[in-house]
Amino acid sequence: MIAALRRRYPEAYIAALVNSYNRDVLDGHPDLDAVFAYTKAKHRADGESVIGVYWRRLKLMLYLRRQRFDYAILGGAHFLPRALRLARPLGAKHILGFTEPGRRGGGAIDVAVPYGSGAGMHEVEDIFRLLAPLGIDGPPPAARLAADAALADSVRARLPAAAAGRPLIGLHISARKPSNRWPVERFEAVARHLHESHGAHFLLFWSPGAPDDRFHPGDDDKAERLTSALGSELLTPCRTERLAELIAGLSLCDAVLCSDGGAMHIAAALEKPIVCLFGATDAVRWHPWAAPHQLLQTQARDVADVDAEAVITAFSEMMTRKAVG
Repeated sequence: MIAALRRRYPEAYIAALVNSYNRDVLDGHPDLDAVFAYTKAKHRADGESVIGVYWRRLKLMLYLRRQRFDYAILGGAHFLPRALRLARPLGAKHILGFTEPGRRGGGAIDVAVPYGSGAGMHEVEDIFRLLAPLGIDGPPPAARLAADAALADSVRARLPAAAAGRPLIGLHISARKPSNRWPVERFEAVARHLHESHGAHFLLFWSPGAPDDRFHPGDDDKAERLTSALGSELLTPCRTERLAELIAGLSLCDAVLCSDGGAMHIAAALEKPIVCLFGATDAVRWHPWAAPHQLLQTQARDVADVDAEAVITAFSEMMTRKAVG
């Protein structure tokens, strides 16, 4: 969406308003003039009060209101009341967004696009329909991200000498949905085979934290098991506390193996070839957009039913086709 807006309006001032947790995704985007971030109360820094969070948000909104935007675009599928509540105080001349029958508050959207079902469409295609009132149509362009060069260099510096000149494959082992969680032992089997057959070295990514953490459960235990099993000659663990660190690490990879989720879409936006495992997710709606990929999903819609051999075959075909490494 952002790239299409820039192509249509090359001289426009285009800014994004996001929450602080997701800011790293858009920082450095070549088609944005600015990225503004507000903090949710649950993401506030240690020692910061809830009142302080909302005071900073108020000041940000007042600043943005002074910019006198022509359009505020609610960039998501469906009618988005929360986004609308953020957009209205900005005082833009027009608010552009999806509307749905019977949803309260839609009258504040003066450039309205009836949502409809969105069935059979990718999420990107669905949201892209928002831009029709601005004279933008056709197939949506690929999403793109900019990795932080310094962070990428810090990951590269941790690679062992044995990784030099070898294909670098990212393994992201975490998944929010239970049906998307692939056993660690199968990641190990795939890594050993691809090391033997393609000489690959691996970067390991996961959601950091203990599995029993009440607020942010993670996969530190799985990452430790896989690291111990494969050793430093085959695998370099990359603990990522911020999205910027995940983006930087994935930017170094020649290919990625992961389940459906945020890391998959980041890899796609970095133009990485992906072997992706889908459980109980609509693959038409959520497959990697505009990136080479092999998608594996069984009739049972549980990645536990995908064996290591199927992933090895998919990876080998993709690496041969794209000449990775």
